[in-house]
Amino acid sequence: MSFQEFKIDNLEEFPKELEKLLQNQLDRVDAITNSSDSSYELVLKPLQDMDEELDSFFTPLSHLNSVENSKDTQKAYEESLPQLSKFSSKISQNEKLFKKIKDITSTDLEAKKVIENEIRGFVLSGADLGEEDKAKLEKIQLRLSELGNNFSQNLLDATNDFEMIVEDEKDVSEIPESDLAQARTTIDGKEVYKFTLQIPSYLAYMTYGTNREYRKEISKAYSSRAPQNSEVIDELLELRQKKANLLGFKSFAEYSLATKDAPSTDDVIGFLEELADKALPEAKEELEELKEFALRVDGIEDLQGYDVAYYSEKLKKEKFDFDDSMTKPYFEQSKVLRGLLDIVSELFLVEFKSVEVDVWNDKVKTFDIYKKGNLSGRIYFDLEARKEKRGGAWMHDWETHFVDSKGVKHLPTAFVVCNFSPSTDENPSLLRHDDVVTLFHEMGHAIHHLFGESNERSVSGINGVAWDVVEFPSQFLEAFAYEKPILKRFAFHYETNEPMSEELLDKIKDTKNYQASLGILRQVEFSLFDFRLHMKLHRGDEVQDLLDGIRKKTSLLFVPKYNKFQNGFAHIFAGGYSAGYYSYKWAEVLSADAFYACIDESGFNQKRAEGYHEYILRRGGSEEMSELYIKWLGREPKVESLLKLYGIEG
Repeated sequence: MSFQEFKIDNLEEFPKELEKLLQNQLDRVDAITNSSDSSYELVLKPLQDMDEELDSFFTPLSHLNSVENSKDTQKAYEESLPQLSKFSSKISQNEKLFKKIKDITSTDLEAKKVIENEIRGFVLSGADLGEEDKAKLEKIQLRLSELGNNFSQNLLDATNDFEMIVEDEKDVSEIPESDLAQARTTIDGKEVYKFTLQIPSYLAYMTYGTNREYRKEISKAYSSRAPQNSEVIDELLELRQKKANLLGFKSFAEYSLATKDAPSTDDVIGFLEELADKALPEAKEELEELKEFALRVDGIEDLQGYDVAYYSEKLKKEKFDFDDSMTKPYFEQSKVLRGLLDIVSELFLVEFKSVEVDVWNDKVKTFDIYKKGNLSGRIYFDLEARKEKRGGAWMHDWETHFVDSKGVKHLPTAFVVCNFSPSTDENPSLLRHDDVVTLFHEMGHAIHHLFGESNERSVSGINGVAWDVVEFPSQFLEAFAYEKPILKRFAFHYETNEPMSEELLDKIKDTKNYQASLGILRQVEFSLFDFRLHMKLHRGDEVQDLLDGIRKKTSLLFVPKYNKFQNGFAHIFAGGYSAGYYSYKWAEVLSADAFYACIDESGFNQKRAEGYHEYILRRGGSEEMSELYIKWLGREPKVESLLKLYGIEG
């Protein structure tokens, strides 16, 4: 049991090495297909070994392309995509192999689930199609992977292309020093402030930037990024619809639900519409209060989208005598991380030990995980923003816990990636409370993968988990980032080491649901746009028309024509959330219900935490999440818990 080293010896040679590996795997698949072997152990076990082998080889490149993006990583990645797409099509459309798998039986519950998932995967990959349609599907798949990469690269390039220089001190007078230190630079011998579209920098000016014209400028740049992505979207949507039709579905949304927990498209739309209806009355009140505040303090009669974060923060300070700048000095990144690891250690009876291993950037921190004294996994944290790194936060699984066909046990590894304010020689990386929540969220994903103990690779960790419940463990853990007993573990002033006061801790909790209904409406807007977009084919202007139509209900402020939000919606056009963005809210019903089942005066009910580990984390994708949930708590989750979490009257 050992971990793979994170290294790529030669980026230029990588596509050739990949080609050799893929050919070797095709030869082995052919040998299995044409053999007389018909048992699970001799067919599906070695196939899962090959999945692990390929993921272990390719993940370092896909990861590197996201976190240390360069011309070399782009080139290697783009040359690899067509190979992977063709390989995937060859395997998934192998009729003889499909027939062999259909005939396999097993009494083992995990193996049964693997067989069921494999058969479904073959059908959804076109194994039942005629030769002509298989060729069409293969071509579509290849182009879809290229387009997703193009979308992501366009967005990264556009994000890096913009900078806004602010010279006058009064235009940055309200920005906290920790953010200002990141922006401070010298041009032609003069000290100025540079703001970019990377999230820490962008949010700093949108939230605290005094000059309204500058807020408008940077907001316009952010919301109009990568206009060339509109053409990428058109082609993506057309190909997704063609793919769904080829496989016998009316729409890509219907195709998407074939592997999800939600029963039907009507159920998804009904769920989202109900959430919008419940949130709308309070959202209108929240916005009216904000408009009145902006008028009273600054005479703003026409509150715009680029004013919302700024005046929301000021109003929060007036209402609660609180803003992010008051807590930020208490959330020093390394202390928060250590505190989080200590909490996870106590809850799930594991230990994290720092290790020195090969990494892609010297800011990366790596820990080995021990359970009952035995090595059980490894986790990498890459938490600071930099130019070569795509925006956002995510967990990327690498190796998986399973027992291979030779009886060898493999251990899991995962990456947690965020874009927090960078540390410098003068200043540590300080987090907003929102950043703390994000770190807890991604750690929730990570432990879902790392604590999986299935013997079968394709249902271990996050593998095989339905996409619309995969956010459950992440949202569940993030809910605890508001609890006083949890925050007390790591909230110490970075200069004085004074603990955060009870008053400030209370205010974090008190302000949790500040403007919560506006936040829900925004998420429903994204979700409805994504899902309706994939329920029938939308072309050209129809994409914008659909978004505008949804915004009539969900967006209570005027949205300018230059705002092309969709061109930056990487979750659904370059990530795995197409016709699945609703998953965040769908899974949040589970996470909210589980949260209230587990919370007590100490922050976490230890007995329930052990049950959560046993039924939800340890079993990964080996059973349906809805079944595991009932086994854990003896009942189904209650939708009311989600409304309660946000303080909304049901």
